[in-house]
Amino acid sequence: MVPDDRDDVAPGASVERVPLSREAADPALGGGRPDWGAVPGLGDDAHLTGVAEQVQELVRTQVRMRSLLGAVLALGQDLELRAVLRRVVAAAMELVGARYGALGILDDHGEGMAEFIPLGLDEEELRALDGVELPSGKGLLGLMIHQKEPLRVTDIGAHPDSVGFPPGHPPMRTLLGAAVKVRGRTYGNIYVSTRRDGHPFDHRDEEVLGALAGAAGIAIENARLFEEVRTSAERFQRLLLPRVPDLSPFEVASVYRPADAGLGGDWYDALRLRDGACVAVIGDVIGHDLVAAASMARIRSKLRALVYDRHTSPGAALSSLDRILMATEEDTVTTISLARIEPTGTGWDLCWSTAGHLPPLVLSPGGGARYLEAEPGLPLGVDPDAERPDHRYPMPPSSTVLMFTDGLVEHPDHPLDRGLDRVAEIAAACTDRSVQDLCRAVTDGAPGDGHDDLAVLAVRVPGR
Repeated sequence: MVPDDRDDVAPGASVERVPLSREAADPALGGGRPDWGAVPGLGDDAHLTGVAEQVQELVRTQVRMRSLLGAVLALGQDLELRAVLRRVVAAAMELVGARYGALGILDDHGEGMAEFIPLGLDEEELRALDGVELPSGKGLLGLMIHQKEPLRVTDIGAHPDSVGFPPGHPPMRTLLGAAVKVRGRTYGNIYVSTRRDGHPFDHRDEEVLGALAGAAGIAIENARLFEEVRTSAERFQRLLLPRVPDLSPFEVASVYRPADAGLGGDWYDALRLRDGACVAVIGDVIGHDLVAAASMARIRSKLRALVYDRHTSPGAALSSLDRILMATEEDTVTTISLARIEPTGTGWDLCWSTAGHLPPLVLSPGGGARYLEAEPGLPLGVDPDAERPDHRYPMPPSSTVLMFTDGLVEHPDHPLDRGLDRVAEIAAACTDRSVQDLCRAVTDGAPGDGHDDLAVLAVRVPGR
């Protein structure tokens, strides 16, 4: 056993505690019991209030930054320019708590406003401003056009550049504005007025609006580029579609409308054959991009070659086209309705075949309308051995066959039959009008939701 060199202590005896160091025992050296009451700030109400305010300000700053980040991310969700512009104004109002907001878009010379997009006005305020000319870039708004830095005004009426408000304009006292730059050039200015809490705009509002303006410039540029690409793509697709020639004695008209998203694969064609027949075709290549548009052009050219120099039935032509597509096109799927209108001894026969497409609609003089129901079959590009049967229907003199793509009738909230019935109803009321008016009427009244492109083709046979 190891000896214990500590003194034995008798039970019940008092024990003196010995400090471990001199500092612990000597207050002069920093030892002894701490004097908690002497710690600066503790117990000082004013100091505690200041700390609490700093914490609250930090929280507010964090909330602002999160809100700004959310607004910036939201700007990138739209590619439609008009939607982006309105979203910019709405985000500015929300971030600084403003009652009113606007975006002024400069003209090409950068000297005045080409457009002014206001938000925040209620119905009564809008009625009061009915007929009032929108701002053109004078006064404080004009000052912002030539000023690179943000503008913060606590009293609009007292500012030397203020020119007042037009009659009926709601009262506004405070103003905060920041320039929106696109490619280094001022595109316009964001304006906000009248904080909802009644306070004037401060430097924090100015910083937030400036940051939003920077993000807005990027979002606007993206939307403009998207619009330019979509316009070019739409022009390209229209160039691929044929201009229907004079096919006398047949009357032919067509309409094509792109989808909200731009490109699509809808197409049509019509041509007069040397034997006096007329061929009409409408189709829809699966897809909504340049690939679909290019495939559409190739398919149309191949089908023209198949039907022009050969006296072949629509079903046989579709079967041949299907085999060609499977051999030459990669992953191309298209629906087609192909019709051949040929003379008989007493009138005209419509011979048609479909590949997964909607049925043709035949309109009789006097208002009759009938869909030519038949098994639609598989689209082309699925099974080259699929049967493509032909169907026949006698067309009365002056009757019309109307062919269209699904973009005319499809709507996510309604069954397809409802759309088909609506088109038949509109078309039946237009049998005494020109084929061009007929096409316009059905497209203008189309029950489709606009998210898909649409094509319409009408062919009217001669009268007696």
